[in-house]
Amino acid sequence: MTDQDGLKAAEEKMREAGQPEAAIRSFRSAYERLVGGESAMLPSDELEPEGEVDSLDDLPEADAGEVLDRVAVIKLNGGLATTMGLRSPKSLVEARDGRSFLDIIVGQTLALRERHGVRLPLVLMNSEATREETLRALEAYPELDVGLPLDFLQSMVPKLEAEELEPVGWEKDRALEWNPPGHGDVYPALQGSGMLDALLKRDFHYAMISNADNLGSTCEARIAGHMEREKIPFLMEVVVGTEADRKGGHIARRRADRRLVLRETAQTPKEDEESFRDYRRWRYYNTNSLWVDLRVLKATLDESGGVLELPLIINRKTVDPRDKSSPAVIQLESAMGAAIGSFKGARLLRVPRTRFAPVKTTDDLLVLRSDMYTLSEADMVVAPVADRAENLPYVELDSEFYKLLDDFEQRFPDGAPSLREAERLIVHGDVTFCGGVRVRGAVELKAPEPMRIDAGATLDGAED
Repeated sequence: MTDQDGLKAAEEKMREAGQPEAAIRSFRSAYERLVGGESAMLPSDELEPEGEVDSLDDLPEADAGEVLDRVAVIKLNGGLATTMGLRSPKSLVEARDGRSFLDIIVGQTLALRERHGVRLPLVLMNSEATREETLRALEAYPELDVGLPLDFLQSMVPKLEAEELEPVGWEKDRALEWNPPGHGDVYPALQGSGMLDALLKRDFHYAMISNADNLGSTCEARIAGHMEREKIPFLMEVVVGTEADRKGGHIARRRADRRLVLRETAQTPKEDEESFRDYRRWRYYNTNSLWVDLRVLKATLDESGGVLELPLIINRKTVDPRDKSSPAVIQLESAMGAAIGSFKGARLLRVPRTRFAPVKTTDDLLVLRSDMYTLSEADMVVAPVADRAENLPYVELDSEFYKLLDDFEQRFPDGAPSLREAERLIVHGDVTFCGGVRVRGAVELKAPEPMRIDAGATLDGAED
């Protein structure tokens, strides 16, 4: 089979599955760049660090009642909590105080509407796997309706046989023949679903896009005002890197054309791995919270035939990721933050860590549920306690006993321990924490046999 045959077969497969033409065009562009030999790599010697950038703390106040009425909030909600052992939408997992991530996001949206008298639609980018259950959960909030659909669907693309580059077949589980094309799909999905035109028709000029698992990412009037005042087409919220960010995507400036680029782990040549981890050199890290001028986005998509040629991320896996003996495949993906290179005049904005609290593992979830965070009943804002906002404790729980949510819950039957005085908590082995446990300093527990920490106990790193 030739490359063209492989592309034709992939496009036919997508059409038969009901994928929109915008998604097919984006896949075609990625496929053609793959077979054309486009490198997904971003070598360090082609990049240079970005200098000083604007800071949220320095932005002037904005008239929230005016600027937020032109903003839509888009939350990426395509993920299942599979890393935690669940097959349900991650946004429906309890975040804290008996409320799910989705409950808190809805609460934040409704509170901003009421306080400032704005429309502020909340729109989810769902996947086929999350759509039904999430929309059912939103039935509890009929007041969300502002005359727009509550969601649009991300697309799916065929996994490709690694050698032949044709759509892989896997009769054991047909769903494994597909992969989501990464968060970069949000742009063609917005257009292909009709959501982009629907927002523009109702005079929404800007969208804030972020992950549903990052409750720190709230809609901020000062950023909307900054976008409008400076005529910024695309803005990425970034944090100053720390040791914990060394595996994350960082921002650099490409020497050849002076455009900002996002570099992910999969785009780093092997010889540059040490450079990639140098968070002091590559200072700014992507939070996956983006702001985009919808009018500029539409014009850009129209000019390019509906395709943003985002840098390729080529993931080499097996068709069944749990079965290393299954056929080798290539997954073509892109990162939504990579669109920063597609917009002339794109900008960065340095934000505090309070706006970047993603929950990827049960380690993160324990910190979020602990007394390190508070949840305001008035505005549903989840924020770290004031004296620890930029210095959250490091938590590493034994994956054998805590990775799956059910196992995690069993070992914290009375809730999270107090981490307000903790620097780190590392647990090796099977440890159950009763209620009211306090962790102070740097604590490392080693339990060759199952262990139980009594209610009210204090784990003091100085004595550990």
